[in-house]
Formats: sequence, C-alpha cells, structure tokens
Amino acid sequence: MQTDGLFSLEPAPADRAAGAPGFETPSVDAPLAVRMRPADLDELVGQGHLLAPGAPLRRLVAGGAPMSVILWGPPGCGKTTVAHLVADADDRHFVAMSALTAGVKEVREVIDTARRRRRAGGAPTVLFIDEVHRFTKTQQDSLLAAVEDRTVTLLAATTENPYFSIISPLLSRCVLLTLKPLDDDAVRTLVRRALTDERGLGGSVTLGAEAEDHLVRLAGGDVRKALTALEAAAGSALAVHEGDGVPEIDVATAERAVDTAALRYDRAGDAHYDVISAFIKSMRGSDVDAALHYLARMLVAGEDPRFIARRLIIFASEDVGMADPGALTAATNASYAVQHVGLPEAQLNLAQAVVHCATAPKSNAVTTAIGAAIADVRAGKAGPVPKHLRDAHYAGARGLGHGAGYRYPHDDSRGVVAQQYPPDDLVGVDYYRPTGHGNERHIAERLPKLRTVIRSKESSS
Repeated sequence: MQTDGLFSLEPAPADRAAGAPGFETPSVDAPLAVRMRPADLDELVGQGHLLAPGAPLRRLVAGGAPMSVILWGPPGCGKTTVAHLVADADDRHFVAMSALTAGVKEVREVIDTARRRRRAGGAPTVLFIDEVHRFTKTQQDSLLAAVEDRTVTLLAATTENPYFSIISPLLSRCVLLTLKPLDDDAVRTLVRRALTDERGLGGSVTLGAEAEDHLVRLAGGDVRKALTALEAAAGSALAVHEGDGVPEIDVATAERAVDTAALRYDRAGDAHYDVISAFIKSMRGSDVDAALHYLARMLVAGEDPRFIARRLIIFASEDVGMADPGALTAATNASYAVQHVGLPEAQLNLAQAVVHCATAPKSNAVTTAIGAAIADVRAGKAGPVPKHLRDAHYAGARGLGHGAGYRYPHDDSRGVVAQQYPPDDLVGVDYYRPTGHGNERHIAERLPKLRTVIRSKESSS
C-alpha cells in the first residue's frame, strides 16, 4: 500500500523494505551514494561513540528491546543509513514516512494498522519519520500515546536541534542519539571505499591525491555530497578517456565535474590563518567587498561556520565597539543562525553580519580600555573596595561600616552623583577614551560631564 508521504511495507522478511522509494534494494544505476550505503553497522564510519557493544544504536539495529530513538545530526552523517539498517531486520514491520508530505491522518493510519497487527500477534512496527522537525506540534502530539505504549517504535531523523524543534513530551519518550559531522578522515575513507568496492566504482577509475583532497574539502563533512561529486567526476573521466585503460580523476576533472574551484585552503594550515587574517583586516579597513570575498572563500572551502561566527563576535567588540553597538548584536545573531539554521542558509546571516561590521564606524576604545585595566590589576593596582560600596546585606555588615554613606544615583534628578567608585590608588584614572566615530561621538561628548560630576569635591564619606 502506498499513500502520499506514507509507505506501508509488507512484513514478508524477503522483501520487507520493498515499495518504499529509497528503501528498496538499490539498482545498478542508483546514485553512488545510495549504492554505497553500509550493509551493516560495521561499515558505518565516523560514529564510533554510538557503536560500542550494547550501545542504543546497536540495540536498535539488532532488534533488541523496543526503544524509540531520535537521530540528530547534520546532512550526510548517516541518519538515513541507520534507518536502512533497521529496515533490513527480519523481525519487524517497517514503515517510512516523510514529514514533508505526511500529516496527522497518515500518522493515525500507521498507528491503527500497527495496533491491529500487534493484537493479531504480528511483527512489531517501526515507524521511521524523516525530517521530523517539520511536523507541527499537533502532528507530534499524535505520536505520543502510540510511542508511550509501544504500539510503534519511533525512529525519527532531524537536522534541527530537537530541544527546540521537538515537543518535550515526545522527546522524553525517546532516546536521543547525536550523530557527529564526519571529519575529513571519515569522508576520505568512504571515498576510497567507493572507488574500489564492487557496489561502487569497482576500480574503474583512480583518484589523484589533489583531486581527493578537493572532494573531501568540498564535502564539508557530508559524505553524500562527496560521493555525488566523485560519481560525476568518474563519469567525466571515463567519457574523456574511453578505451584508454583505467583513467585517473585529476583535480581539473573534479573541478569541471562539480563546477567548484579547488581552493588552496587547508583548515589546519597556513592558508587557513592567511585567509582569516585577511578577512579580519578587510573588515577593520572597511573594505566590505574584500571581506565578502574572504567570507566566500572560507564557505566554499568548507570552513567551520561556527569559527567564522566566533571571529565576527570578537571583531564586533574589538574593532567596532561603542562606535556601533549594533554590530555585536548582528554578529551574535549570525552565530545563533549558524547554530539553529545551519548552512547553506546561514551564509546569508553571516554575510549580513560581515556587511554590518565592515561598513560600521570603527573604534578600538573598548579593546584599549579593558587592556589598560587588566594591565593595572596585574601590576598590583587594586586596593580595597571603598566601604560605602561594599555589600551591606549580611548580618554584621553595618557594624563594619559597609554601605554607610552610599548615595543612590536614582535619587538625584541627574541620575548621577558625586561618589568615589574605584579603589584609592585608581581615583582619576581614565581607561575608556571614546573616539569621535559613529555613536561613540555622543559618548565622547557625555563622558567628560559624567566624570566631572562623579569626581567633584562633593563626598559621600
């Protein structure tokens, strides 16, 4: 039976997964990434933290005690592969559903069918929901009772943070397994496996070292992307060198196949530091176009967007500061978007923050101020806190003179009063020296007046 967004699979062990697009046995002309799906857990790469003996993932695939699971991880890390391994088990009825197209009606149909099968002594039902974060609260609510009484064992996959995208009652009924992004070594292992495995390219081509580096870098931890690019490059190499033995995929062939330049960029090498340095200096110099160029280079080369976001947050205070306080808000918001939206969409948020920071008026007065204050503290310029500023809320504090003479600024019509705030050794020291740039111009006009009142001869002691 097949309905829109829902695939109900017959329980016969031999063809349990037949009928659900993407879950049938791959054909010889299926995409390389599909043909190379691991046949068992031992072929799964990059999730060692979930593969220990007795770990929930192994129990789920092996068909141990029923256990609903939410798989959380970025694209291409193996979530759907786990679903395929579960679908291949002989002791369960497997149903696959896409949250993009299914609704409450389809969910209830699966649950009702699973309940009837269970009462008739049939195999337990595993319900796989891809992109479960796209379900509304009502749709997620419709799963609760069936998951609670194990009418169905839920296997759900999401790329979004489940603590934000999945309702708490459903989350509490499931085991959350976090799949990590594949590192370069894991992607490289899978690319090499696809080159030689009979399910893949079967040794029909070889891959040059630079081309391999390019494909791994291009993938950005998404093995599906790497294998898709490898397949395109292999097809190009075989077409060009037909009849010439086993062709090698060089970096030029890989570039043409995937239409992406092989940037000379190593996230652990000199190019990494050179590009990020140029990126920061371009923003500091207010060259927004150069800054966007370096942002693009990092994104295309697979730089971790969280690293870029962290640098923007630092820059917003280090080089813009109070000249435009909104720069810190823009950078922080871009970092939030990276965490909760992800690439490729979050590249827009990063670009907006870069444009804001690059075009903002600049000031390093905040950087200079905290640097000078820290230097004085390290030099021993501290001294006791003035008594009128000390905590007076605990028993006996008043007897020690703590808080005596403190003047409450809100009682003054100006909102500021004459009062000593720093230790004696630092009275009259100016750390913050605002520039005349942007918003800091107004602070530069107001600050001398504030200091004049605060440091006047009036005394609170």
